[in-house]
Amino acid sequence: MRASLGMRAAVATAASALVLPLLPAAPANADPDPAQIAQTVVASAVKKHLRTLQDIANANGGTRAAGTPGFAASRDYVAGVLKKAGYTVSLQEFDFPFFRENSTAVLQRTAPSPKTYAPTPPDGSSVGDFATMTYSGSGDVTGAVRNVDLVLPPGPTPNTSSSGCEAADFTGFPAGAVALVQRGTCTFQVKAENAQAAGASAVIIMNEGQPGRTDTLQGTLGEPTVHIPAVGVSFAVGQELSTAGTSVRVKTDTISEIRTTHNVIADSRWGDPNKVVQLGAHLDSVPAGPGINDNGSGSAAILEVATAFGRIPTRNKLRFSFWSAEELGLLGSEHYVASLSPADLAKIKLYLNFDMVASPNYALKIYDGDDSDATGAGPGPEGSDEIEKLFEKYFDTLRQGHNGTDFDGRSDYGPFVDAGIPSGGTFTGAEGVKTPEEQAMFGGTAGQAYDSCYHQACDTIANISDRALALNTGAIATAAAVYAFSRDLPGPDVRGTTAAAARTTAAGAGSAAAHVGEAHGAPAR
Repeated sequence: MRASLGMRAAVATAASALVLPLLPAAPANADPDPAQIAQTVVASAVKKHLRTLQDIANANGGTRAAGTPGFAASRDYVAGVLKKAGYTVSLQEFDFPFFRENSTAVLQRTAPSPKTYAPTPPDGSSVGDFATMTYSGSGDVTGAVRNVDLVLPPGPTPNTSSSGCEAADFTGFPAGAVALVQRGTCTFQVKAENAQAAGASAVIIMNEGQPGRTDTLQGTLGEPTVHIPAVGVSFAVGQELSTAGTSVRVKTDTISEIRTTHNVIADSRWGDPNKVVQLGAHLDSVPAGPGINDNGSGSAAILEVATAFGRIPTRNKLRFSFWSAEELGLLGSEHYVASLSPADLAKIKLYLNFDMVASPNYALKIYDGDDSDATGAGPGPEGSDEIEKLFEKYFDTLRQGHNGTDFDGRSDYGPFVDAGIPSGGTFTGAEGVKTPEEQAMFGGTAGQAYDSCYHQACDTIANISDRALALNTGAIATAAAVYAFSRDLPGPDVRGTTAAAARTTAAGAGSAAAHVGEAHGAPAR
């Protein structure tokens, strides 16, 4: 449902508020009202952070990708704000496989008759007949196409083909030929590495051919172990190139190497260190653009919430996390979780993730902690259902519609869920298509992507829904406030009072939200 006229008036008033009012510290024997704290967070301040991230991208080649100067500047900005707000800030360094496509690739049939295939450009603005594999090497080669154990026509089910999965598939392969392999059974990385070891000058990986496996193949080799050009093509293009006597030219221009980056981790000075309430968002963009919705929006929102809480003594310790290299497979959050001892993991009582909270054609989605939608993955770890209910209560208090979204492993909650930590958060949609039911609930346009600039250069400050940003910032602030002071956090060993706390603060959550109202793995087979 849409907000009431009164709420819209409050939203308009809040929109002009640029200064964050901080509450005085509460007496030692009394907790502050979580709703009152949530009201100190205004979306105009979040928008200011987004403008800074846009300026950083503008000054650094239009990107804030991990391993680039744009990310380093984003990291330093966030760390500086957090230190000023009173947090203990650490930069967690780790190495990661960096990849960037510098210029548009070329795929041409040179024999028996010339043909040029449409490329997928580096900015991802369109999908052509072929696409450069992430972590492809560079080169400009021409050679005869050599079919490698293809299954044509394709088998009845996916993974019938094992093309290129065994070194023996390349027995007698002529050095310098271009290997044509088919999706199926093993990773793209294994296929490409086997082709490289056999002396191929390039490798073309075609889709397998069953329903749902016919389109242009866009995938990753997982890490920079392949130094020859590697591209994915549709099943139809692969069939065309499999004809005897075919030769091709393949040209790719990439950087594929190991680089160093950092997660930003900020701990509050207050609260029980054995009861950590952790919030996170990935700070990096894709190389193609500035990533202001994906995921400047989540980063800016939790940064401003952190600022509001920096000087307020809380019962539980708050930890704010800004992940790097999410766009290359949740690498920052995976590194962080893997680095923790069992004792330190046990101190994290819940994790809240915010990745894309201001999509222009948004839906208000809450992670489905109890699997009530019965879609995709099962429920989150015990306690995730309570987190979901808190966010539902927030939106219900506003008489604002919402729906569920699956724990599909595409964002940084994944490593926390795998570690058994209760998790939740909100999301406004990426490349998925808005349904007619969602149009009725949220406005916007059915049949179009939630974010038509997803992973593209046009993901700029102009690609933000102020309303979605406001509503989600209010949700984040409310959840942080409730859990910062809860005596009984979600999870198997702490039952009952979190839901009561949510009910107690529900009315305040509505006013808090009105005040705020200015407003991603392994290589595929």
